[in-house]
Order: sequence, then structure tokens, then C-alpha cells
Amino acid sequence: MKSLLCTVGAALLVLALVLGAPSAHASVVIAGTRVVFPAATGEVTIRLTNNGSHPALIEAWIDDGDPNSTPDTAKVPFLVTPPLVRMNAGKGQSLRIVYTGQPLPTDRESLFWLNVLEIPPKPTAKAGEEQNTLQFAIRSRLKLFFRPSGLAGDFATASRQIAWSVVSDAKGYALEARNASPYYITFNKVSLTAAGHTYDAGTGMVAPGSSLRLPLAGLDRAVTAAQVDYTVINDFGAGATYKGSTSP
Repeated sequence: MKSLLCTVGAALLVLALVLGAPSAHASVVIAGTRVVFPAATGEVTIRLTNNGSHPALIEAWIDDGDPNSTPDTAKVPFLVTPPLVRMNAGKGQSLRIVYTGQPLPTDRESLFWLNVLEIPPKPTAKAGEEQNTLQFAIRSRLKLFFRPSGLAGDFATASRQIAWSVVSDAKGYALEARNASPYYITFNKVSLTAAGHTYDAGTGMVAPGSSLRLPLAGLDRAVTAAQVDYTVINDFGAGATYKGSTSP
């Protein structure tokens, strides 16, 4: 079966480009802003609620990082049931995500994305009237972290143990975050304070055993001892604030 995203997406994009895109808001609300999938459970459930006044058609699938994915092209070790469902106004629906067992790394988290596409109903014109409308199918994408059992440490400890340093390249100075843990760390806010000045470093996500460079706009000299204030998004989607310091 062809994906609904394929059949409606192109038409909606053309209309938006021709007519302009007014703001659109999703009626279907997803419980949470991320999904943490403990490997030991084998499955997790995500709750949806239609807060709108009209029914909506929902299509859901998981991809491994391609924002242009569709249910037909995404190849991941997960199943989402139901993959396609009608939600009446004011009603709820659970999505069940099942791990199919294909091998994934056991020493670190793996990152996937949950897609939830909301397609509103076609407006009904009054008898004898023509009605020109612009409709939007709204797709939400949430990070899905597959977390193997027995990982070293825990997420909170990993968040506190980020190693920071100021580095330079052809584009200027940046704040480098080094993550030695097996967990993905997402920064909602990062700033550097040096010699009485504070520099915004923005946001980003650093993968397990990797580093991330955050540009420091306005910093024009090297610093070796500075304070880093940063907020990490935890498993529940809330922010946890930490302090660190840079080292050479």
C-alpha cells in the first residue's frame, strides 16, 4: 500500500508554495517529546490524543534518521501498530512499538525517529457553493533512543560528566563537548562565561563516544578556564541544568 505521505505530501507542498503557508497546528497531541525504549521490555506504548473538533487520519512509522523517509522506504528493526488509524475528535489512541530483534549495538544507545503524520478531513462545502481550501498534513518527529540493558553508568551521571574545551578552526572559536558515555546527550541550552562575558553556544546533541562543536558567536580569543552552564533534556523531556568548566 502506497504511503499516505507520498500521496498527499507532494500536493500539499505545491499548494503551500503557490499560495503561501499560513500557520498550522496539530490537533493530535503526542504524550511526551521523546521515546526511550529499554531493550529488556521488547516494546513500548505511546499515547495520542485528538484535541481537535474533527476526526483525523494518523499514519505512524519509524526511520533511522532520514527526514524524507516514508513507511515504504524506512528500514528499521521496529514495528508500529496500528500503522494507520482514524482518530475521532476528543478520543485517544495508543501506538505500540515492537522491537523485531535484529541486532543493534549492545554497548551504546541507538537513535531512531518516530514519525506521526496527521491528515485532517476534507472540509465539506455548503450546498450550491464552491469552497477553496488549503489543508496541511502535519508530521511530528520524535527521537527514539533504543537503550540496551547493562549500559555503564546512567543517563544523569553521563550528563554531569561531559568534558568541555574551547577549540578554534577556520570559522572561529567553538565550545567542544566530548561525551565518553554510551548515552545520547541532548543540550537544550549551552553558554560559556569567561572574563565576565557570557557567550551563547546554542543547542545540539552529542552521540555516545563522540564530540560536538557549538559555535561561540562573539568570542575572539582563546580561553582555557571558563564556566559552562548547560541544560540537558532528560528521559522525561524535562530540562536538567548542570555546570562544568573548560579544560585545555
